Amino acid sequence: MIKKTILIPLIIMMIFIGTFLIVKKEDVIKSGNELSIFITTDIHYVSRNLTDYGTAFDKYVNSSDGRHIVYIDEIVSAFSHDINRDKPDIVIISGDLTNNGEKEGHLDLSKKLKSMERDGTKVYVIPGNHDINNPWAVKFQGDETRKTESISPEDFKEIYQDFGYREAISKDNHSLSYLAKPSQDLWLLMLDTVKYSEIFGIATGEGEISEETMKWIEKCSQLAKEQGARILTVMHHNLYNHSDILNKGYTLNNSEEILKLMKENDLNLTLSGHVHIQDIKSNQEQNPIYDIATSSLALNPVQYGVLKYKPKVGYEYLVQEVDVEGWAKKEKLEDENLLHFSQYSKKQFENRSYAMAIEQLMSMGGHTEEDMKLMATTMSELNSYYFSGNVNSIRENIIHSRGYSLWQNLEPNFLKEYVLSMSTKLSDDRSLIINFE
Repeated sequence: MIKKTILIPLIIMMIFIGTFLIVKKEDVIKSGNELSIFITTDIHYVSRNLTDYGTAFDKYVNSSDGRHIVYIDEIVSAFSHDINRDKPDIVIISGDLTNNGEKEGHLDLSKKLKSMERDGTKVYVIPGNHDINNPWAVKFQGDETRKTESISPEDFKEIYQDFGYREAISKDNHSLSYLAKPSQDLWLLMLDTVKYSEIFGIATGEGEISEETMKWIEKCSQLAKEQGARILTVMHHNLYNHSDILNKGYTLNNSEEILKLMKENDLNLTLSGHVHIQDIKSNQEQNPIYDIATSSLALNPVQYGVLKYKPKVGYEYLVQEVDVEGWAKKEKLEDENLLHFSQYSKKQFENRSYAMAIEQLMSMGGHTEEDMKLMATTMSELNSYYFSGNVNSIRENIIHSRGYSLWQNLEPNFLKEYVLSMSTKLSDDRSLIINFE
């Protein structure tokens, strides 16, 4: 009798564990199938219910870094249109889903994610440093900017339960990280890398993976190996420095430790965001570990990554612009900015970069109006191509220009270093091929 008492709970536990590891087996893509994966990040979504598009909102937009805050709802709708048209197997969103963690923004965005899954595509998300316990969550009314409700980690899991958390085959007890099994061949290691302050629990902007989570990663890797699956790693923060200037707070604080962990566990590809630029880095070893930072969906050129997974062959990655114009025509919209969005987006971003450069140069003093215009033009053009991952296409023209020469002769300062660092990009960071053999 005692033996039965011990045995029955043990059997029940084993059945539970077995079920846990094959959640939604009928939905798992069978072994041997190629996969199409869309990757986006840093949407910084602002719900229409959080603004009346008045003076406070205009002031906020005009002081931003060039993000398409005004049209972000339309951009997400157009991205959803691309998904429903091309029908990828998987969509990955690697953090900063909302502008500043506004609860209403999260709720509205989750409804849009549901429409992305309309034709069988699976959406998986992780939080970024803007998404949880954010004291800057605001709404705009007239000429006032007012605080609004943010969300907790528990709220995040609840709101996005249908986009990774409900079907996770393993969850980390020390973060919002989880392991998903959309395919028998390829699993997703979705890592929550956000570091929170110990006292107030507010996101610091920095990224870090704890020792406890590292141990969990090892277990996930071992489980995948036992079942003959590869793991694709996703995180908000970066594994490597994607910029010589913009790296503090962007690259994981313990990146060297995590790189060692990934090497030991044969994790050779990471998808990240946070830095907003399109950039690809590796450790340049014989069996390299890559980190693809996909550019922000909210910034020109409003593009996303397309990753093709071919079993026993490799990965193919490239970027693709959101077809905002095609979506706007289909919806029969009359807004000229949306109907000619590529042109509008580039001009808007370059104008913002130009204005920022002029402002900085004027504060320095000692420049003629003509020189400042030349320098600002150089900076804005470089910045546009830098964020798109395509500086190499204009680099030769830029470095031989009068504007660039003026930047070179300037006294040392942050903006000069930023401009010169952009011009060192020699590769096209919009495509990559990784062979397994």
